[in-house]
Amino acid sequence: MVSSGIGEDTYCPRNVMEGREESATHQDALSEMDDIIFDTLDELFAKTGVSPSEIGIVVASVSLFSPAPSLTARVINRYKMRNDVKAFNLSGMGCSANVIAVDLVKQLFKTCKNSFAIVVSTESIGPNWYSGKEKSMMLSNILFRTGGCSMLLTNNGAWKGKALLELTCYVRTHIGSDDEAYRSCFQLEDDIGNKGFRLTRDLPRAGAKALAKNLRVLLPKVLPLSEILRYTINHYRNKMVKRPAPKGSGPGLNLKSGIDHFCVHPGGRAIIDEVGKSLALNDHDLEPARMALHRFGNTSSGGLWYVLGYMEAKKLLKKGDTILMISLGAGFKCNNCVWKVMKDLEDKNVWKDCIDHYPPNTLSNPFTEKFGWINDESMDFARREDYISKLYTN
Repeated sequence: MVSSGIGEDTYCPRNVMEGREESATHQDALSEMDDIIFDTLDELFAKTGVSPSEIGIVVASVSLFSPAPSLTARVINRYKMRNDVKAFNLSGMGCSANVIAVDLVKQLFKTCKNSFAIVVSTESIGPNWYSGKEKSMMLSNILFRTGGCSMLLTNNGAWKGKALLELTCYVRTHIGSDDEAYRSCFQLEDDIGNKGFRLTRDLPRAGAKALAKNLRVLLPKVLPLSEILRYTINHYRNKMVKRPAPKGSGPGLNLKSGIDHFCVHPGGRAIIDEVGKSLALNDHDLEPARMALHRFGNTSSGGLWYVLGYMEAKKLLKKGDTILMISLGAGFKCNNCVWKVMKDLEDKNVWKDCIDHYPPNTLSNPFTEKFGWINDESMDFARREDYISKLYTN
């Protein structure tokens, strides 16, 4: 917890806060989804002026909860949408589900002209809180928090002047055939039947591998030809003289020749650091992801938009800028896309109550001061097991 990068202002499901993490009900799961989905959609419709009756496509991405009727059916019923609306529920897709949902809408737009689509991304945390003692499964409790987002997409040309972002490129990569990557983020039960997620030490390496494969396809589509030629010449020159790439040089490409901002999935400190190392990004580039992780935690598929929201609240996004959105998820998947900023953005959005305090002077939390003694070997004179065994024998 001390080194997780998580702050003290993140949000938890009600059943966890009330001490009912071992006995979450179906209604707990529905309430958690309704609070996030309906609150964000109410704001979205009010802010855009679009009526729910105008929506032609609804996509919900929630990996760990798939009720019947579906979550999209709950949305359609709540807002009394028209009867020809196309509804899709994405489950089991992990933290990269939002970009998958955007890609799905992009494909549907090819046959649905002048349409509006909404994408809702969140995660069901309450019923999936791990209550056991296996360390690799406890990590998910530290990283994952409650949160989500709703977004409006359209291919209606009349709305181009109102648009905030334009999708220009996307690439999806799946390395599930690699056993190590496939098992690096896995839902299962521990030895005594407690359900949870196991996050292994292979996770950062799996992320780096998937990211590298994805960028081999994506970068030639977004970087200028001059940068591609420079890289190609240097690559073959170094190969001929058998000169190794300098340590920490990243991909060898100047990504900033075609990309202005990097929206990295706030999956955890290790993931952010590994992506930064792989792409040779500096602290300024990674600040939005680190701040989103600190303030909101890992909110799964909705997390990328907290990162982008930070950029917007800090007034970093100017008309014409390009944003590389990097998402990683269980399976193992890397789904990336590039957005073009259509106008200067400076809405403080979900960050409005705290943006003036970010970045903080330090990302350290008080857990070291309060509980650091647990790791002090000199204090290892009494263990919980010692007391338990005595209680049983007495």
